[in-house]
Parts: sequence; structure tokens; C-alpha cells
Amino acid sequence: MFQIDMMSRRPVYEQIVDQVERYILLGILKSDEQIQSVRSLSVELAVNPNTIQKAFSELDRRGIVYSVPGRGCFVSPNAVQRIGNRKREELGSFTEEICELALAGIEKREILDCVDEAYQRGGKNV
Repeated sequence: MFQIDMMSRRPVYEQIVDQVERYILLGILKSDEQIQSVRSLSVELAVNPNTIQKAFSELDRRGIVYSVPGRGCFVSPNAVQRIGNRKREELGSFTEEICELALAGIEKREILDCVDEAYQRGGKNV
């Protein structure tokens, strides 16, 4: 289920965090569903268990998952909302990027076309 790009500049734990969040948003991982254990994910991905634990700790810190001692990690009931709130906070940097695109001569219609395409890929035709 998870795929790690060892050639990426992005740390492995961040790749795992991103994928868990994406799977939650796509509905692949559902509220209160158990996530693979640190040990099994470590073996599957050939990654140090401490790296997996770091990813799970970050997800827990964000409120995306919760852990039950002796049972593992589970998707939080409000994970989608928390992810959405965090993404909303990133809109400021998105706005700055759009300003840079406008300064570079990119037409508003091109940007809006990209936004429409992104929403179609994400299954949101709003």
C-alpha cells in the first residue's frame, strides 16, 4: 500500500505521513480503522522501525491518528477535518505562489484551468 522513494529529498517519515493523510482523504483509511503496525510496515518497506515510529508520532501529534497501548494506531474520527484545517493554513503560501506566477506573466485563465484540473483529479467537481 505504501511506497517510498529512496531517491527523494523528502525524508522517508514525511513520505509516510503524506501517504497516510492522502489515504484518509481518499477514503482508503477510514475513521477508527487500524493502521498497519510499525513492525509490519518496517518489514514491508525495508525501513528502520524508528523511522516508521517517527511518522506515527507525527500523525499522532497532528491528531490524525491515536494509539491504543498494546493494540496499535487507529485513524482519528476527525482526521479528515484536521487535515483540511492544516491544508487551509497552507493557502497563504499558495497565494504567494500565484502572485509569483502572475508576475511571471502567467494568465489568470491558465491558473484557473490548473485549479479545475486539480479538482477533477481529486474527484471534486466543484
